[in-house]
Amino acid sequence: MSLDIDTNMAAIVAANNLAASNMQLQSSITKLSSGSRITTPADDAGGLAVSMKLSAQANVANATLSNIADAQSFLQTQDGAMSVAGQILNRMSELATLAQDPTKSSTDVTNYASEFTTLGTELTQVTGQTFNGISLFGSSSTGTVAGVALSGEDVATSVSSVSSVTLTASNAAATETAITAAIQAVASNRATNGSQQSQLGYAQTLETNNATNLTAASGQITDVNIASESTNLAKWNVLVQSGASMLYQANQQSQVALKLLQ
Repeated sequence: MSLDIDTNMAAIVAANNLAASNMQLQSSITKLSSGSRITTPADDAGGLAVSMKLSAQANVANATLSNIADAQSFLQTQDGAMSVAGQILNRMSELATLAQDPTKSSTDVTNYASEFTTLGTELTQVTGQTFNGISLFGSSSTGTVAGVALSGEDVATSVSSVSSVTLTASNAAATETAITAAIQAVASNRATNGSQQSQLGYAQTLETNNATNLTAASGQITDVNIASESTNLAKWNVLVQSGASMLYQANQQSQVALKLLQ
């Protein structure tokens, strides 16, 4: 075997192997410390692209879930207001019935009418309620969330025939009939509200599943396999140590050549 001073090929090869092993060791440490299998695009360019698309879809699903939660709150608030409107209408119906009693004096009817007018004012206030600045009621659609159209429940129109009526003994019967129709209209409004809440419940389940599955799919691509990468870490750690030792040994060969010159 020839001994060279200028060109120590053994040292060069050992240095190259040491550098390669050290690079792999650093990569393994980075992956384990970050928990990600892809720390740079070079690790898996195709996998990174797929993961980014899946993560974006999962983010959209989570944002949609937030919209659904807001829509559910809107509908629940809307239904709460309609429930109060129904209670008011029920009391107004009682008052209209009482006003038809021929044994009641005009003073009694006046008292009923006073309460009836107050309730009518309150009924108008209920129909004007808002949610985050958005009207709870109206004739036009509020919008669409997760494919569910939030229709405008036109409660104001449903109760308009009784909200401004002045109750008297002579119109009490007709007023009671109008109130019955208004109660039926509000009940229909609440039924529509309930169906929308039901739809949103199913949409929420779907989007929750989508977000979970998309996140899991992205994780399958990017998450590091701890067991496998720990094995790699041990492997590259040994190679770095042995490479450093062999580089030291290779550098000692030049010392042998110098001894021959003495």
